[in-house]
Amino acid sequence: MTIDHQVHNKRAIVTGAASGIGRASALALAENGATVIVADLDEAVHDTAQRIRDKGGTAWSTVTDVADESSVVALIKASLERHGGLEIMFANAGVVGPLAPFLDVPVAQWRRVLDVNLLGVVQCAQHAAHHMKAHGGGSIVCTASVAGLRAGAGPAHYSASKAAVINFCQTAATHLTGTGIRVNAICPGLIETGMTKPLFDLARARGKSQKIGQLNPTQRAGQPEEVAKTVVFLASDASSYINGQAIVVDGGLSASHPFVPGHIT
Repeated sequence: MTIDHQVHNKRAIVTGAASGIGRASALALAENGATVIVADLDEAVHDTAQRIRDKGGTAWSTVTDVADESSVVALIKASLERHGGLEIMFANAGVVGPLAPFLDVPVAQWRRVLDVNLLGVVQCAQHAAHHMKAHGGGSIVCTASVAGLRAGAGPAHYSASKAAVINFCQTAATHLTGTGIRVNAICPGLIETGMTKPLFDLARARGKSQKIGQLNPTQRAGQPEEVAKTVVFLASDASSYINGQAIVVDGGLSASHPFVPGHIT
């Protein structure tokens, strides 16, 4: 997965990098020549860094809570001190919260999801942008979701946070006009990650794994590596004219209204 080495020698931060899309993206960025700092609340983030080093890449790992601004400031500082700069920020860390109707979700749970999924993204983007603005620009990629596009793909608190991420990326891109900084969102569909593992495990336990992803035209779930390819593209110079966009990676799920194959009505 080489994109003309257009992230070669760039310095990157990836949050939520202990597993799933974050880990796959960190590995892909390093494979394409980027120096990577990987961050997560989960100690498994250190394994991600080791995997990169085992493949000959350069990586450093840290346990970070993106909902805590001081931790984000320290994360940016680490990139500047260890690697001498920062051109790529992949603000990916997120949580889903309880899978329950919004009437049954306490406000405290809403706050936690918004703190991580929205304010965590905002803080990573804001502090990265301060440095990028002073040093010629960069690429900020934020993880949203198809759940942020319309209802039906996640609980209300999660969906609302991801819709906010999409709008934030659009707004931030316009606020950074003329700085050389691009801000884009990715909107994954059903991807097999640690977050979605309970869903996949349940389907397999019931002998219904063949039905996973049946609602999208591709008729399967996606893999983290497939999303990672889009992340590398958005982080690279190959996407130099893409800005303020929400790029959907969902096998076509969001391309149509719900329907039953073979039935018009």
